[in-house]
Amino acid sequence: MNSRFEAYTVLCHESMAEALSRIDANKQGFLIVVDKDDTLLGVLTDGDIRRAIIKGYSTGDSIDGFYMRDAKTVSIHDGFENVIELFKNQKIKFLPVVDDKNRLVNIITKGQMHALLLQDINADLGYDFFSLDVSIIDSEIFPKPWGYYKTTVLNDYYQAKMISLKPGARLSLQSHDHREEHWIVVHGSGTAQLEQSFIPVSCGSTVFIPRGCRHRLTNTDEKESLIIAEVQIGDYFGEDDIIRYEDIYGRKLTGENR
Repeated sequence: MNSRFEAYTVLCHESMAEALSRIDANKQGFLIVVDKDDTLLGVLTDGDIRRAIIKGYSTGDSIDGFYMRDAKTVSIHDGFENVIELFKNQKIKFLPVVDDKNRLVNIITKGQMHALLLQDINADLGYDFFSLDVSIIDSEIFPKPWGYYKTTVLNDYYQAKMISLKPGARLSLQSHDHREEHWIVVHGSGTAQLEQSFIPVSCGSTVFIPRGCRHRLTNTDEKESLIIAEVQIGDYFGEDDIIRYEDIYGRKLTGENR
């Protein structure tokens, strides 16, 4: 058995107890069933074990009687198009990656695929997917007093977001030292402020905010959200690059002396 995947694999003759222990340790909810040469035989999930217990299997029984033998797989030579297509099936949460001899050479989960795409990491199916921080998927939606934003892409050179302002809400008057921003309004209407200029915006409007420009977005509608797609281009995208001059929600002002 490949030591790289020891935590995620099980031999077909091992017991349910051994499989349960390994699933509990890896926190993934599944194991790949292989033989001693790493040839893929099938997959085993915590749900399969539950159903086996209901049918009367004991924890000392071999898993050979109830693991799934017709598991979906991808080839190490495949592109991510095939992976994405298979993950459209809500029932598929992970995929074994196999070589030309049907030996297990990698594993990718649906969460890892989303983390990979979100961060725009250039990879093939030989990548170490378990090195990815999949928690970025859970924390990509951020609530704010004016609404929320959702990060869609984040890497070293740009960040993309969807930003939704509640009816009557307003961003702080702010600027950025390390990034420029490009807005496209996709729903609603409002006003974009750039320095001393006030620009009415609605669906289809585009706004460019250079580095250092004081700007603010206001939702002037009393019923509908104002939603924009925002692309940030620069060398740093941390929230601490928000220099805030005015804010109706009482948040700390960091640009008062500028």
